[in-house]
Amino acid sequence: MEEILDPDLVICDPHHHIWDFPGFRYLVPDFLADVGPADGVRGHRIESTIFVECRTFYRQTGPEHLKPVGETETIARFAEDNLARPGNAVNACAAIVGHADLRRGAAVDEVLEALIEASRGRFRGIRHGAGWDASEVTATTPAPDGWLYRDPAFREGFSRLAAHGLSFEAWQYHTQLLDLVDLANAFPDTKIMLDHSGGPLGIGVYASRRDEVYPVWRKAIEALSRCPNVSVKLGGLGMAICGFSLSKDPGSAELAQAWRPYIEPCLEAFGVERAMFESNFPADKDTCSYVAVWNAHKRIASGASVAEKAKLFRDNARAFYRLA
Repeated sequence: MEEILDPDLVICDPHHHIWDFPGFRYLVPDFLADVGPADGVRGHRIESTIFVECRTFYRQTGPEHLKPVGETETIARFAEDNLARPGNAVNACAAIVGHADLRRGAAVDEVLEALIEASRGRFRGIRHGAGWDASEVTATTPAPDGWLYRDPAFREGFSRLAAHGLSFEAWQYHTQLLDLVDLANAFPDTKIMLDHSGGPLGIGVYASRRDEVYPVWRKAIEALSRCPNVSVKLGGLGMAICGFSLSKDPGSAELAQAWRPYIEPCLEAFGVERAMFESNFPADKDTCSYVAVWNAHKRIASGASVAEKAKLFRDNARAFYRLA
């Protein structure tokens, strides 16, 4: 356990998961145990958090297209139970990003309306992952092919988000970022959040090509930053697909050194108004602790002003996800 850096900095964690998979159960109490007491000694000062879909708690019966509503129903209940818990210090799952198959086109309205109703006022957006690579490197939610964000049926469904006041959470690999540029330009009125620093791959055929991958990723990030409706989450680099060679249970100094070349260009491109740090827990938990993740982010942002840190660690997330 490291000493907490900048212990008074208030944080809204804009990206974490709660799930119940075979062999890996991670519920709200598990997440809060990782967060730790927000006293500046044993834990960071986490004020609120945003849940992002991970295809769990789906309904087991009923129409296939409405099964994802079960995830939102469950998380909304967890959130209310946590708020009612004596001594609660963290507004966990204050907002919810769920899933709907946008390839349903205009018919996705039924699902969006059901998700909004099930969330008890917490629903903010849709994530429909597109991670795919011709080298057979796969994500946790792979698309059936590499062109999901260009698919006409998907775009028809995507066009319904703004009408419902919803944002879009984009998760794909660096090789697909130009598809997202095209999507963002086609729908300038829809707010888009780029997850996990743009998903730079570092495994499989990319493990030995980091010097080739980096300029391709960086050029795509710069192109995407020119879309004013796109923001970026700084983090997610602890996932195995990024392929960083780190020691076992690395400290925040080691993490900051590895991640800085990716996080700083995102900050330079998007600016402090359209960027926010994330934990991506528990997906990043195989690499490091929750304390180390946020200490690493604080190290990377150490040169920012007090006002800039407030935006990157709390205010931008609260504004994007419309927290009161």
